[in-house]
Amino acid sequence: MLKQPSKQSSAGRRAFIDSAPMPPLTAGSAENAETIKRLLGSPADLSVRSFAIGESSHSCALICIDGLVDKSLINEQVLKPLMKYFTGKETPAPDQLARLIEQEVLSVIEIQTAESMDEAVNGILEGNAALFVDGCSRVIVLDSKGWKSRSVEEPQTESIIRGSREGFTEDIRTNTALVRRIVRDSRLRYESYKIGRRSRRDVVLAYIDGIANPQLKEEAVRRLQSIDVDDITGSGTVEQFISDSFLTPFPLMINTERPDKVAGGLFQGRLAVLVDGDPFALIFPITFSSNIQSPEDFYQHWLISTATRALRMIAAFIATFLPALYIALLEFHHGLIPSKLAFSIAGAREGVPFPAVVEAFTMEATLELLREAGVRLPKPIGQTIGIVGGLVIGEAAVAAGIVSPIMVIVVAVTAISSFSFPSYSFAIALRLIRFVIMLAAAVFGLYGIVLAYIMINIHFVNLKSFGVPYSSPFAPFFFKDWNDLILRAPATMLKKRPEIIDPVDPTRLSGNQSGERDEMV
Repeated sequence: MLKQPSKQSSAGRRAFIDSAPMPPLTAGSAENAETIKRLLGSPADLSVRSFAIGESSHSCALICIDGLVDKSLINEQVLKPLMKYFTGKETPAPDQLARLIEQEVLSVIEIQTAESMDEAVNGILEGNAALFVDGCSRVIVLDSKGWKSRSVEEPQTESIIRGSREGFTEDIRTNTALVRRIVRDSRLRYESYKIGRRSRRDVVLAYIDGIANPQLKEEAVRRLQSIDVDDITGSGTVEQFISDSFLTPFPLMINTERPDKVAGGLFQGRLAVLVDGDPFALIFPITFSSNIQSPEDFYQHWLISTATRALRMIAAFIATFLPALYIALLEFHHGLIPSKLAFSIAGAREGVPFPAVVEAFTMEATLELLREAGVRLPKPIGQTIGIVGGLVIGEAAVAAGIVSPIMVIVVAVTAISSFSFPSYSFAIALRLIRFVIMLAAAVFGLYGIVLAYIMINIHFVNLKSFGVPYSSPFAPFFFKDWNDLILRAPATMLKKRPEIIDPVDPTRLSGNQSGERDEMV
């Protein structure tokens, strides 16, 4: 039986591993190549190409990882020029040779010089190629990334009728380019960070200088740099580390696959975080109302967008409180139900052996199981399970007399309402809160629902997203921000950026815009 290591021994071993010194660079290319092989464990995908320069005795070693580099670029822009340039020429001294290779021989866009073995190894693991020259104690790191990536496709989780069809991919450079295509401003800033002691994943903080609040930017940088973990699996991990609170089911950042949504947030003075290997970006700070807003609201007429937002707000209340109201009215407050409706419900529930509480919890739990099964199964089968499964189980339950038809209607309306939100994270939060409110209604009736509603509001006013109150512009009250809340005012009236974010430049629309149009008419 193996002996379990103690906490002290594990901590000591980890400290030894993390503090192990990296071997220094030497002047021999072969020696440096052997060192890198030893550090990486001589993996099968490590490519080492040793060759001589011209007719001299100087040899070079080009090291890269197969699958992370563009082979054609290395062959055409690195190896061929190096082998042909010095043919019939006198080879200079090693230091001058390395400088000559950088300035005249190589035709790669980005070339960096590394002074340590650590920088060389990290460059190779990032998809670059490292060129070692005999007699030179520096290494030339060539930008040769060329791994396979998914092409730009329509977002899967945020489909809209009118608007852009472009969505983020797993390649962070593709994602930054998609945002820059929309934000063609010279003050758009991308600050890159390496997060993860072992993964060293690229994380980009995006903002527009001159619009975003500098204090907000500094706080975001501080939180990103404070992440000390072996690996971040994606934007979800970053969100958990930099959020203001982890004791809330409500999202304090918006995750999106849409470049136009990120660009819209940047124009408002918000910040965005993009993570390499993840097609989702994070936008912050946000408020409660940000979860019911969609990019499509700004592509449609303002009256249509306003009506849609109002419908989403109504759907939020239905998805949260409708099953609880059903329980409270049937178990505690029969007198509040109109007589004809009460007789209809009583007739439908005749023969049902369970009280309304058990009936509601059973159906809601079954619906959640169907949703989870639909997500985990392959896409064509998952859709079938979600639709057909709900119909079959609901019809079978009514036919067996286990639940009433009115309960099936309540569950169906609740489910449809929860599908109407642009933010998937917000919809999940409401689904969790729904069960808590149902439990309160089962114990105290309508008084329990009111008490739960008050507690949710208390929770809202205590939440913050990067220092911005989550309940604003309701509380604290910012009247100027109401023109882009439930009401989506006409585009010509959206002259100011959200006041709660405190942007450096609060004006987004010139004041004489409508006046000039009236004169033209």
